[in-house]
Amino acid sequence: MTSLRNVLVIGGGAAGNAVTIQLRKAGVAVDLIEAKDDWNATAGSGITLQGNALRVLRTLGVWDEVRASGFGFGSVGITAPDGTVVHEQRDIRSGGDDLPATVGMQRPQLQQILIDAVRASGATVRLGVTAVSLEQDADGVSVRFGDGTEGRYGLVVAADGVGSATRAAIGIQEKPEPTGMAIWRIAAPRPEGVVRTDLTYGGRAYIAGYCPTSDTTLYAYVVEANRDRAAIAPQSFADEMRALTSEYGGFWREITAHITDPEKVNYTWFDKMLVEGSWHRGRVVLAGDAAHCCPPTIAQGAAMSLEDAVVLAELLTGSGTWDDALLQAYYERRVPRVRAVVEASVQIGQWQLDGVRDADVPGLMGRTMTMLKDLP
Repeated sequence: MTSLRNVLVIGGGAAGNAVTIQLRKAGVAVDLIEAKDDWNATAGSGITLQGNALRVLRTLGVWDEVRASGFGFGSVGITAPDGTVVHEQRDIRSGGDDLPATVGMQRPQLQQILIDAVRASGATVRLGVTAVSLEQDADGVSVRFGDGTEGRYGLVVAADGVGSATRAAIGIQEKPEPTGMAIWRIAAPRPEGVVRTDLTYGGRAYIAGYCPTSDTTLYAYVVEANRDRAAIAPQSFADEMRALTSEYGGFWREITAHITDPEKVNYTWFDKMLVEGSWHRGRVVLAGDAAHCCPPTIAQGAAMSLEDAVVLAELLTGSGTWDDALLQAYYERRVPRVRAVVEASVQIGQWQLDGVRDADVPGLMGRTMTMLKDLP
């Protein structure tokens, strides 16, 4: 396709950071731009990383830092609304027996670990910068940036998230669609007895759960039907979340007592999207949430983004020709796995919205996680 062997990565989230790290390992020149001035400003409260995500983080060379920062565990508890544990299910080790089944960690900590690895890789990083135009020809992509500068690249990786402006700019029509659910999240101190994720289905919310993220912290969340976001005043976020969690027992009583600061509460809708047919147009290719997104009902969103990055980097560094065939091979390799995750994640939420009481949620989760044991 082109003799240029340099790459522009648009977006400094999980996918953008990971593909940058892997390409730099192979000596590929990479410029990374991030629209935010503060690279870690809105990294969120917490994240659940299952084994297949940990496997990628080990490939990136940051597993030791992740292990030291996070909280590993190997099971999930199902509780009644009063806090009584009714079942404990061992998690599938989707990353292999030499990695924990699951690690919870503070999302800003994960982002900082990846940021540090990008910086150490020697990539050129520019913050507060966007790409305002992409002009392709037979030899590469000419990019004009929002700060008035220009660049020329052999490939552009659009990893600019679910609302990707690049996706629209290259003529891909798919957009995220709401699933009908929304989630309230907060980071809080970890009660001493919280040593795994516990989930409650039912009560005031569809799902109430928490995940330990370090020896001293956790993140907690409740899932409900989505509401008009414009009608919820940000200063009421803590009150809204506390109203949902206050009727749950067990560890929720201690967690609820810390839901006091509305600025620490995050409210978002669940969205779904899967770009079909191909994830590239010419020399611009999508990765991560720019290509697909799903509800976090099986905690695989970040994992799919990380997997995209290492697969794309593997293909690019293993080929002397960056052409349509290579980029289509990336799509063909990724889409069956991503589709299975998106469909399972959406289905679990839809069963709850529809009030299906005999849905085989454990079976669907088990089949999906077993599939994810295979290398991406």
